[in-house]
Amino acid sequence: MKAFQLTEKKEFMNLLLRSETFDNFLLSEASIHAAVSYEIDGRLNESFFSSEELDSQQLAGLTHMPYGRLRPVFFELIKGRATPSYFKFVLMLSPSNLQNTILASGTAISPADLLGAYLNILYQNGQLLLTTGVSYRVFIPDKSFEKEWEKFTINFLKRNSVVFSEI
Repeated sequence: MKAFQLTEKKEFMNLLLRSETFDNFLLSEASIHAAVSYEIDGRLNESFFSSEELDSQQLAGLTHMPYGRLRPVFFELIKGRATPSYFKFVLMLSPSNLQNTILASGTAISPADLLGAYLNILYQNGQLLLTTGVSYRVFIPDKSFEKEWEKFTINFLKRNSVVFSEI
């Protein structure tokens, strides 16, 4: 797990809430504390959709809602003159992006070994932090994939001109 302080808050929030930068991630959970608190579970409620809707909206086979589908909602909850006192977004790689990341990492791990690869975005006490995380289904003593996920995250941040410092 690596932790990063995001020093250009306004620019990062524009990427998070107003651009497609994070749209390919899935939302695991979100918590926003403003005038009231919002707790959002990102798990997809398949019974809400018909099978045709799941297919046409490219949701079939997903366990969580794509972040990009909820980004406008989050923008509406956060925008305004007053900054929320706290928020947390837990984003995870989609199954296809997880598979691609595993292949790119060159590690021997399989998708069946993982619950997910995560980005945790936390705003608290005026600080904006991002941490990486990997959750396993089974005990894996080799942490090669975690190291690759950390490198991938650093490259992702740099590619999107996010200013950060490692904590």
